[in-house]
Amino acid sequence: MIVHENTLISLDLLENEFVCNLSKCKGACCVEGEYGAPLLDEEIPLIEENLEAIKPFMAPKALKAVEKNGFYEADPDGDLVTKCMSGRDCVFAINQDGVYKCAMENAYEAGKTNFKKPISCHLYPIRIAQVGDYEALNYSQWDICDDACSLGKQLQVPVYKFLKAPLIRKYGENWYKELEFIASEFSKS
Repeated sequence: MIVHENTLISLDLLENEFVCNLSKCKGACCVEGEYGAPLLDEEIPLIEENLEAIKPFMAPKALKAVEKNGFYEADPDGDLVTKCMSGRDCVFAINQDGVYKCAMENAYEAGKTNFKKPISCHLYPIRIAQVGDYEALNYSQWDICDDACSLGKQLQVPVYKFLKAPLIRKYGENWYKELEFIASEFSKS
């Protein structure tokens, strides 16, 4: 791990390559796993204030479920997550021509909202864990992303470079520039 300001950065972010390959995985990260997408406390009101604009982009069955039971819950550890349909699909996942995409992101890209999607989704495959006063950034390796790893290796794009935009969204431009310097120095060693 590398200490960078208030973060602990796994070397995996510098050493492993990754580029999402939706044509291969079909957006499996939106429909696989035990629980929905992790949510920050401050994201709940942002989603709530944009929910009416997001609803037209949602699958009808998911929309009914959200209107009846809400869009988030606590997982067994007490962490907030998006709800899932039938214990599988995130309520915001929408199947478009065989590829799962995010209704929140579709609404954002259509200019209907000011909230792109939860930072946990935007940063994936990075997962953040609180370690004392630090946020630990870890690379979550999952077999559904094998094609993304292969494409990243082929294109020689490290995880941190693929996730430049969400890392800047979370930590800021200066933090990311310093991370680039750290990565450059690390590659020399």
